[in-house]
Amino acid sequence: MNNMAAIETLNIDERNRQAAEILRTNDRGGYNIPTAGLYPYQWNWDSAFAAWGWSEIDISRAWRELETLFKGQWSTGMVPHIIFHEVDEGYFPGPDVWGTHKTPQTSGITQPPVAATIARKIYEKAPQAGRASVEQLFKPMMDWHRWFIEQRGESGAIAITHPWESGRDNALDWEAAAQSIDISNVGDYTRRDTSHVNPEMRPRKIDYDRYLALVYLGRDVGWDESKIRELSPFRVADVGMTFILLRACRDLAWLAGEIGESRVEIDGWIAHLEAGCAQLWNEELGCYDSMDLKTGKLSGTKSVASFLCWYAGVDPKSTKTSLERVLELAPFSLPSLDPASSRFDPKRYWLGPTWPVVNSIVGLGLAEQGEAELAERLRKDTFEMILQTGFYEYFNPMTAAGEGGNNFTWTAAVWLAWVTKGPAS
Repeated sequence: MNNMAAIETLNIDERNRQAAEILRTNDRGGYNIPTAGLYPYQWNWDSAFAAWGWSEIDISRAWRELETLFKGQWSTGMVPHIIFHEVDEGYFPGPDVWGTHKTPQTSGITQPPVAATIARKIYEKAPQAGRASVEQLFKPMMDWHRWFIEQRGESGAIAITHPWESGRDNALDWEAAAQSIDISNVGDYTRRDTSHVNPEMRPRKIDYDRYLALVYLGRDVGWDESKIRELSPFRVADVGMTFILLRACRDLAWLAGEIGESRVEIDGWIAHLEAGCAQLWNEELGCYDSMDLKTGKLSGTKSVASFLCWYAGVDPKSTKTSLERVLELAPFSLPSLDPASSRFDPKRYWLGPTWPVVNSIVGLGLAEQGEAELAERLRKDTFEMILQTGFYEYFNPMTAAGEGGNNFTWTAAVWLAWVTKGPAS
């Protein structure tokens, strides 16, 4: 082994150790916070990815992560995007602002349902050890997916009623739709995120004003989905949410077969979502796109979520060409927004930075659908960013500089479960 190879091996070993330590440090007794200070609670899809990482260290702890997440599930089937297990005065907006009056206290919106997909990943590592957990989680996951179809699936694609639900808070996909949000009643407030992270890396004030206006609207109608649908100016068929739910339904159907449950209802959901995806194709862009359900207009945005079509098992059409053009412009893939866009910003949250956690699921889809070269490009770029810089929330796709929060759970998790395992892991 030459000296450079030996140094890289040592660095990999150190990164492996650091990743495991981050999971343990961010463990709050059955659930992981994303990172201290900036995100002090249990976040929905963060937690599922944490479970994927834990499965490389401790399978029982991985299952406990998912089980703890579903303790916050509402009677409607919805699984909230934040579960406030403990009070932390340093976070805004906290449970008092959401006003959901749940036990445990939660936010009033959801997040991308990756849980069933991660449950399958964990189960496949040790089927015998995981069967009881899958049996326990199967009905809660069914209830959550059914809630999506019944409450958000009227167009076939899946609607979000708040940008936070998408997991891609300030994505350009909803910029036009968000302009109709009335912010006149928001008033004064103090953001806490910008005290932990450079404001240039976070959503703008106008974005936060709109986020809070939608929180107040939901709270004022008691988080009644029918009233939100009637009164809210914001309802967007999110291409990312749609693809992630479709993939999750496929994995839930597979799990049903493993434990002897019927998949008939799930197959109906899959057909419904597959039909809904067709309306999100943007021929001009050459990729799938999000749609404002209030106007019926596509957003005209080529975002990282557009490239989840392989992950969802949907015909990519000419999306491969679009992906290759994006990758030509970004040395460290995959940027959250096409660098050719006039709004591209390599530092500001979902307007440009690359997110290892999304790279992992885009890469999985590419590998599964036979695009091995592109899948390996994503994995190698993610490997290089983390090896060079550490476990940041996201990275500058032009320089590999770490951005956002540091010592981040889901970045450590995908390093352990995907980056160092290969693109098809």
